[in-house]
Amino acid sequence: MSATVEAVSSTKKDVISFNSHLDEELENKGMNNKVGVVEQDSDDVETEELEYDKELDLGPQVSLKEQLEKDKDDESLRKWKEQLLGSVDISNVGESKDPEVKIMSLTIICSDRPNIILPVPFGIDPKKSLFILKEGSTCRMKFTFTVSNNIVSGLKYTNVVWKTGVRVDSRKKMLGTFSPQEEPYTYELDEETTPCGMFARGTYAARIMFVDDDKKCYMDASYYFEIQKNWATPL
Repeated sequence: MSATVEAVSSTKKDVISFNSHLDEELENKGMNNKVGVVEQDSDDVETEELEYDKELDLGPQVSLKEQLEKDKDDESLRKWKEQLLGSVDISNVGESKDPEVKIMSLTIICSDRPNIILPVPFGIDPKKSLFILKEGSTCRMKFTFTVSNNIVSGLKYTNVVWKTGVRVDSRKKMLGTFSPQEEPYTYELDEETTPCGMFARGTYAARIMFVDDDKKCYMDASYYFEIQKNWATPL
């Protein structure tokens, strides 16, 4: 059974949504529904990450065992560590200073359709649509991940969406700080509604990332998806 996420630094949820003026923007730019080249690549996302983090100085990283030994006579710190770590089995943590986050699954939950479970890692063909959504449909993203070795601080989720090379949406979510545990964490974003209209239909390119405060990246994957007038007919 998955453990529900209890992020220490953030509890407010966010969503991957599209620009509300998407139809107008694409119409003005004369966009069509063909797959476009993603012009904004790593520099685009990394620049946003730098602005988001504001050059935080996190200090030297130490192993979980060392963290537990530090300031052990400070009552307030001891209680904070107990709250953060919960029932962590220290004997299974080891001496590693680097946390390890593994994205186990990504699921799109639709209100009127079966859940869309995305393969992790994504498919072999990077230009093949990973999933299809109906315009005007409501859905939300759910993902599960495990944390091991050490505490992961400031885990962030980023998703950037392009249509024919034009960025139409960029979303970030600070998930929080998580301690290592055997059971996976589960996180659900808020429900969103896909855009509607002729210019909203077509193929989109996107890039999803999970990065922590130390700039360590645990997932960086590009994919394509489609918005169509109707749901795809099941095979």
